[in-house]
Amino acid sequence: MIKEGEKAPDFTLPDESGQKVRLSKLKGRPVVIYFYPKDDTSGCTQEAKDFTCLAGDFAAAGAELIGISPDSPASHEKFKAKYDLSIRLLADEQKEAAEAYGVWVEKSMYGRKYMGVERSTFLIDKAGKIVKSWRKVKVPGHAEAVLDAVRALKS
Repeated sequence: MIKEGEKAPDFTLPDESGQKVRLSKLKGRPVVIYFYPKDDTSGCTQEAKDFTCLAGDFAAAGAELIGISPDSPASHEKFKAKYDLSIRLLADEQKEAAEAYGVWVEKSMYGRKYMGVERSTFLIDKAGKIVKSWRKVKVPGHAEAVLDAVRALKS
């Protein structure tokens, strides 16, 4: 499992329009990566809407904001359009980034075990190191807490 203070694992993934995004190319500014289980489900939709509401504040703080799930670029495109989301969403269909960050885990629902994304967020500083991580995220108030951490980086 990746820890605070470690170099963020690099990845290259397509966004909702199919454009490739490489994490290491975003060095020089803070990056917030939030991993979420699935497009258009209640918790994931609320989280995306919360981050979208604060997207201007993240930009003003100089941070890049990225959501990642195992959904396809086409699914992300529909999800963004349906809820008017402004966040860049990356498709991790092979779960490579999720595995590198330790968020592809065994989960359990109604006694059934399955593999899925553990809702998690990582704040990466401009040098490419993880400075803060949130695991097993509860959505209410989370986007605000992440924004506070981004703002604290600047002071």
